Amino acid sequence: MEILGRQIIAELWDCNVDILNDMEKMKQLFVEAALKAGAEVREVVFHPFAPHGISGVVIISESHLTVHSFPEHGYASIDVYTCGSKVDPNIAVEYIAASLESKTSEKREIPRGMGPVKPKPIEQIK
Repeated sequence: MEILGRQIIAELWDCNVDILNDMEKMKQLFVEAALKAGAEVREVVFHPFAPHGISGVVIISESHLTVHSFPEHGYASIDVYTCGSKVDPNIAVEYIAASLESKTSEKREIPRGMGPVKPKPIEQIK
């Protein structure tokens, strides 16, 4: 079945704390990740929190890349969602993990737009 998009949710642990708290560096590496994956960058918005942490989004023609960093835990939560088949979200996720120097990571890929969920009739659920 054809899908409309691919979404990868990644948990990155044991990251470089200095990078996780450097807003300009985070902007740069997320834009680079989008470009390396073949995406077209449209808009970039990042916000620092006190005393630490960053949230950001890179809007791409094909959807988005987002991050929430928790330097105090060496952790970043990322989401890369791409539509179409020209952009590979795995390339972006791997680039981000390497750039943040993550030592431990988990990722899940979710196919998007496969059509409405069709529940089974009650007599089939047992």
